[in-house]
Amino acid sequence: MTAPVVLTCGDPSGIGPEVAAKAWEAGERFVWLGDPRHLPQGVRWQAVSSCAEALGATDLPVLCHDFSATALPGQPDPANAAGVIAVIERAVALVMAGEASAICTAPIHKKALKDGAGFAFPGHTEFLAHLAGVDRVVMMLACPELRVVPVTIHIPITDVPGALTESLLEDTIRITHAALIRDFGLDVPRLAVAGLNPHAGEGGAMGWEDERMIRPLVARLAAEGMAIRGPMSADTMFHAAARAGYDAAICMYHDQALIPIKTIDFAGGVNVTLGLPFVRTSPDHGTAYDIAGRGIADATSLIAALRMARDMAARR
Repeated sequence: MTAPVVLTCGDPSGIGPEVAAKAWEAGERFVWLGDPRHLPQGVRWQAVSSCAEALGATDLPVLCHDFSATALPGQPDPANAAGVIAVIERAVALVMAGEASAICTAPIHKKALKDGAGFAFPGHTEFLAHLAGVDRVVMMLACPELRVVPVTIHIPITDVPGALTESLLEDTIRITHAALIRDFGLDVPRLAVAGLNPHAGEGGAMGWEDERMIRPLVARLAAEGMAIRGPMSADTMFHAAARAGYDAAICMYHDQALIPIKTIDFAGGVNVTLGLPFVRTSPDHGTAYDIAGRGIADATSLIAALRMARDMAARR
């Protein structure tokens, strides 16, 4: 690969800088974008002026980005919010220019960014879509045993039925299908679509969304040649034998997707944004302010995210 993965610093008061250092020590290779003052004390790093210069580095290569303040572990500083946002913007510019092969993003804290810099996006995913000029993207959570895609994400459960439109569901399925071919190397991806209601509505006895919207759409896509089935009862989709029958599960809301994958592999899950013109992954955890600066943060998810970013970029 001629360009490295760029890892954004995330919230410097969280565990992002710590797990970045641990990932480098574990043998992962990338270029870190952030303020080196925020790295854990004692980390060996070297400033680089470009992503290309980071290739072959023996110490953690850092594309330096000055922040307004130092960082106290576990205590987000509003003065650093603008810096966190600018780092994400800079990473997107690098990958769009071909200087980086992919982006891996360390966790941010949306409220801290909103309080400190008026951040107007629900999260990383939506901000990256805005920067890339893409109308619709899809969030996938992936580990070796399971890939899940929530159709609706960070909204109250009471809002899910209204937000779950046929157009949204179809776009989510098509974006997922295309990404499994392009980025994961699957010639004929197999998709399992969960129902919205218990027992996939049980013929309308527990809600009509499954019969009137989900089932006809799945049938139409299957008639096009897509390997897809559903709606399936979500309570029987995630045991080992069921998982062997599909490559990704399309779920109707946040917890329907995230509970099974976090149960199966809490430490190793990776957040992937599908539908962007570049590869973006992220560890499947937050800033973990409660353990920041204590040296106990687990870098497993970040290491998995870096490896997945590298593999996806190589396929592209």
